Amino acid sequence: MNIRFKTVVVSDLHLGIKSSKAKEVVRFLKNHPAEKIILNGDIIDGWQLKKSGSWKKKHTRFFKLLLKMLSKEKTSVIYLRGNHDDFLDEILPLEIGNFSIRRDYIHESFGKKYYVVHGDIFDSITTNLKWLAKLGDVGYTFLLWINRFYNNYRIKKGLPYYSLSQQVKLKVKKAVSFISDFETELAEVAKVKKCQGVITGHIHHPANKMINGIHYLNSGDWVESLTALVETFDGEWKIVYFEEWLKEREAANNPAMTPVNIGEKAKLQPFA
Repeated sequence: MNIRFKTVVVSDLHLGIKSSKAKEVVRFLKNHPAEKIILNGDIIDGWQLKKSGSWKKKHTRFFKLLLKMLSKEKTSVIYLRGNHDDFLDEILPLEIGNFSIRRDYIHESFGKKYYVVHGDIFDSITTNLKWLAKLGDVGYTFLLWINRFYNNYRIKKGLPYYSLSQQVKLKVKKAVSFISDFETELAEVAKVKKCQGVITGHIHHPANKMINGIHYLNSGDWVESLTALVETFDGEWKIVYFEEWLKEREAANNPAMTPVNIGEKAKLQPFA
């Protein structure tokens, strides 16, 4: 059964790399039409496409689905530039009908304003030391490569997907400190923008919480977390985890299974 949302936010798809879960995000969006879809940066991984990345049919299907939504569903699609798709700087800003490409955006809904931005401009490494960011991207790509083989082994053993790269990041004290600083800084920017909330991506860490009176939302990614942010027609924001969403759909088709509620999972599980 399809459930329509007021707003769906996805970010960090990194289309163009092997670890991108393009099929999964297309499956999710097909089942959840929305009035507005916000693509919050790093949708296309221009960095990897310039090096060893490759464009697949599954990546094209994502944009075909968006075109269908734009024409048949009359969905408003807003694409915000990220650091990996910084090639969009050449055409910013662009608006064609109900499709636009921007650097940032103010989302207004139910009397509240949310400042929407990918978030890389608040990361001193990606803005001031781009060469170091790209060096770190090489290491991250290698970690994703290991992660892919590790999970192929887990699938053969009948075990669920496990994000090795997410857990490595969360186990590093400096990374945890960086995430906290990033979130706090974005919350302060929202205040300056006279907004009640902020919606971001970039750090591949989904979140839905209050920070100093600001509603902080992070849509996560479709490489590791496989998460989206959804806004219901009651004005409620939820994080949807694809794996849990899939279990819920399977449970709906099989009454013998116990359903898992969408958005119930609030944070990543600790390393076992």
